[in-house]
Amino acid sequence: MSWNKLKWHFRFHWGKYVGGIFLAVTVLPIIFWILTIAQPLVIYRKLDELQRLGYLAQLSTVPMWSTLSAATFIIGLWWLHHGGGFMKWGKSKVKAEFVNVKWEEVIGLKEAKMEAWEVVELLKDRTLTARIGGKILRGILLTGPPGCGKTYLAKAIATEAGIPFISVSGSEFVEIFVGVGPSRVRKLFKQARQLSQMHGACIVFIDELDAVGTERKTDLGFGARTEANNTVNQLLVEMDGIQEKGADVIVIGATNASESALDAALLRPGRFDRKIYVDLPTLEDRAQLFAHYLKKVAHEESVDVGKLARRAVWKSPADIENLVKEAALIAARHKRERLEMRDMSEAMERIDLGFKHHRRLTADEKKRVAYHESGHLIVTYFLHPTDDVFKASIISRRDALGMVFHQPREEIFTSSRDRILANVKVALGGYGAEKLKFESTSDGVAQDFRNAMAQAHNMVWKYGMGPSGLIGDYELLVGQARFRGESSEDKVAESVKEKLNRDTEAILQDCLQAVEQLLKKEEKLLDRFAQELIRKEELEYDEIETIMREEGKQSNAVR
Repeated sequence: MSWNKLKWHFRFHWGKYVGGIFLAVTVLPIIFWILTIAQPLVIYRKLDELQRLGYLAQLSTVPMWSTLSAATFIIGLWWLHHGGGFMKWGKSKVKAEFVNVKWEEVIGLKEAKMEAWEVVELLKDRTLTARIGGKILRGILLTGPPGCGKTYLAKAIATEAGIPFISVSGSEFVEIFVGVGPSRVRKLFKQARQLSQMHGACIVFIDELDAVGTERKTDLGFGARTEANNTVNQLLVEMDGIQEKGADVIVIGATNASESALDAALLRPGRFDRKIYVDLPTLEDRAQLFAHYLKKVAHEESVDVGKLARRAVWKSPADIENLVKEAALIAARHKRERLEMRDMSEAMERIDLGFKHHRRLTADEKKRVAYHESGHLIVTYFLHPTDDVFKASIISRRDALGMVFHQPREEIFTSSRDRILANVKVALGGYGAEKLKFESTSDGVAQDFRNAMAQAHNMVWKYGMGPSGLIGDYELLVGQARFRGESSEDKVAESVKEKLNRDTEAILQDCLQAVEQLLKKEEKLLDRFAQELIRKEELEYDEIETIMREEGKQSNAVR
């Protein structure tokens, strides 16, 4: 232990040593004299000879019982102070550490890293901040979807600044016993201040901050809400008093929930001063993440990182890591020494679509399913403006007898009218193909109809995209009680509802007409894809593109 740490240790614990010395020198000898020598002698002089012999016999067992009692007391005291019994309810469960996460190991998160690097520079050069009259940040709030690297980024900040890192989950403050939550908050920040004074600064990372920092409300009974409010109050008080001369404590909170779920007092300046949004990785970030995690496993050079990045739209870094690990398990299961592209494809499908299970279909059923999925494939390929078809299959997954896996090439945050109409047409593609080839349809179109009707309904009722020109979110007038007043009736007239429903049906009929025209025009291609699916059961992206090139076709997304 360095002299600086020893000095702070005695500074915080000097009272214990002084009290122990005083007790050992003065009080204990007096008590020992009275209980072991003086009192027995007075009693002994008043006894007759027979009583004295019995007393001496009893006295001879005292050393043994004293030793047993002392041992029991010491063991019980140690147990209480090291996590046992009632003491553990208020005991701090956190442990400080010096983490080792290099800045370059945090892949992607370009904008979030730029914001966080300012915090690192402030921690490294506090004299500059003090010289211009500024104050170091007290709190940073990291928000974003789960698995995007919020904890990793917080550890990288601590590593680059070279300071202790205390990690705790918000749920660890929640306890059934009154006063335990605030007690744990006090002990956490006391520990952080001590470490900060020894090392110059300290980071307290509170994961799932919404578990402890929710908005304070009135208690409706049994005291649970009051205990939660007290915990939030204590957290607010501690964040107000964490700055001491020559020491800095930075509180980093991470949450997947909306900021509105947190108490407003936590978000004001002076507490969580900086908000950093850690979002899902972009196409470029996903390519870097795949390259990074593939370095950790043996893989073939044919594994196309760019194609994987395009397929992994909306995947978080944690999802990508899990994909690579799952693909490695699949390769090992097939006795392959190196991971291949097909292993990555199977891992992605297993996670997104579910496990394969081969059902025994009759020849007619298999043919119908093949044409159904070929209809979806062709409509997606020719009519969808943003999505690529990555796979078509007639192997059962979950409840579906087949599927066409399509995704946009990059993240799309809003959907235009054309894109929503394309989604409706794709959903009706299976129905159109069955109707064209068999003149009747099966109950396999039920889920497709559900998807198509839901999107057409939203276009008319919520987005103002109906052919009659009605605009507004009519779902609010039907579904929300605040628009209803005293009456329980809807605020939409029956005539308006009929008009909206006619608009919905018109969209469905127009989309179906476009699908039927396309499938009749491309009937030869429809037959080829159906036959290929019957023969192979699955078609990958490259196989689909090869067939399309042979037929001289080009995707609408490419055009």
